[in-house]
Amino acid sequence: MRKTGVKSASSLRLSSSLDEKDIDFSKAMKMAGVEPLGEDKRVRHAKKTAAPVPSQTIADNRQVLEDSLSDELDSVEFLESEDGLAFRRPGVGPDVPRDLRRGRWSVVGQIDLHGMFVDEARDAVAQFLKRAQATERLCVRIIHGKGNGSPNRQSVLREKVRRWLKQRDEVIAFAEPRENDGGAGATLVRLRPQKRH
Repeated sequence: MRKTGVKSASSLRLSSSLDEKDIDFSKAMKMAGVEPLGEDKRVRHAKKTAAPVPSQTIADNRQVLEDSLSDELDSVEFLESEDGLAFRRPGVGPDVPRDLRRGRWSVVGQIDLHGMFVDEARDAVAQFLKRAQATERLCVRIIHGKGNGSPNRQSVLREKVRRWLKQRDEVIAFAEPRENDGGAGATLVRLRPQKRH
């Protein structure tokens, strides 16, 4: 507030919402010749906003993710057995995919890809696996559907998901679950524990 010898009309008006203490204070200020600063003399502080993420960083991260999961991988290394389609890394025992299928490990996380386009599903699977491993959720289910609503009743995502899983280092094995756990519409995945630094 500033002190002037001239009182303005705005300084004489009191708001009806002021209580007695405010009125007394306002009267005292008026009697002393003090008037409020006008709107044009107030300092406006800019609101703090989060630092922008450079669009090139976003594009680079997306490209790395896309490069890490190819749709073109050959599936000749999948194991076909009476228990259904399965996969295991070299050095992983044959009991791991079998135990996955039989439900010997509790599923502690799942993602449902229904309604997603291939690119969306690829990104979602990569992020889901990364989060699952980071939070020590080592047995997860990926629901990709059986393809009942697709043309020719072929699941578009089922084969792609299995190809993507093979390319992820954190995946040590996966298997098609029993029918009551999702059957051909899902894949159970066993993840490697995250290395502690």
